[in-house]
Amino acid sequence: MPHAIRVHETGGPEALQWEEIEVGDPGPGQIRLRQEAAGLNFIDVYHRTGLYPQPLPFTPGVEGAGVVEAVGDGVSNVSVGDRVAYGGPVGGYAEVRLIDAEKVVRLPDAISTEQAAAMMLQGMTAQMLLRQVYSVKPGDTILIHAAAGGVGLIVCQWAKALGATVIGTVGSEEKAELARAHGCDHPIVYTRQDFVAEVDRITGGAKLPVVYDSVGKDTFLKSLDCLRPRGLMVGFGNASGAPDPMSPNVLAQKGSLFMTRPTLYNYTATREELETAASHLFDVVASGKVKIEVKQRFALRDAAEAHRALEARQTSGSTVLTV
Repeated sequence: MPHAIRVHETGGPEALQWEEIEVGDPGPGQIRLRQEAAGLNFIDVYHRTGLYPQPLPFTPGVEGAGVVEAVGDGVSNVSVGDRVAYGGPVGGYAEVRLIDAEKVVRLPDAISTEQAAAMMLQGMTAQMLLRQVYSVKPGDTILIHAAAGGVGLIVCQWAKALGATVIGTVGSEEKAELARAHGCDHPIVYTRQDFVAEVDRITGGAKLPVVYDSVGKDTFLKSLDCLRPRGLMVGFGNASGAPDPMSPNVLAQKGSLFMTRPTLYNYTATREELETAASHLFDVVASGKVKIEVKQRFALRDAAEAHRALEARQTSGSTVLTV
């Protein structure tokens, strides 16, 4: 029988249990997917701890890739034997899973299944941030926090390809070098540098049109101080915890700022939106402008170990759980 990671009670990494599961035939509109790899993302931690509640018990994981084993009635967009990937539907930490066919996309030959498992959620998040939430233009200067993380490295490369100057915060000199090698013009080691002062210096006091912040509590208020009047604050994660409550008046005081908290689901809600986002991602990776580098690999059954490394900020770039 196939195995999966199951969470019966929310909590620490020990909540991730390796168990046998039964996977039946796909129902109408579904496929059965034999996975080759699953992606590791911070949202998996939020699900495990209960910050983003899921019905118990559940299988975590929102990103994966593999081969279609069977299709249910009414499925026309994929066939048995197709290589496919997805980013979004919970249930990825499994050797075999059922998933709605409308949530997967076929992989072009230029994209490996491991690449896809490492980039679907992160890469389409980067597409959302750079092409939809704020359309980055040549000459823009942007700030991306956690620049050496999975989303961060993709954003650095993609924004650079779009003609932007990229400022990024990182936690160590090693991560600064990694970010620099992936298009970050100005890596800032936040443990010893004040990123607000550095942004002011780099921009000559002009500040920024947009800040992308997945860190949350530790960086949120200071991120607002990096924005020029009418700039856009994009919070898309809470790695350090949720930001403290804030009065909307703060946005006025700091320059009539805008703020948004996007989720990928709202930007890929229709089949057309999903295919467009995936197509942009596949094209930019196939062109070589964005390289997807898997920096860590863990066996799927060792998901708890992967979570410990992620939460301790011991990972960089993309991490996959191999099946």
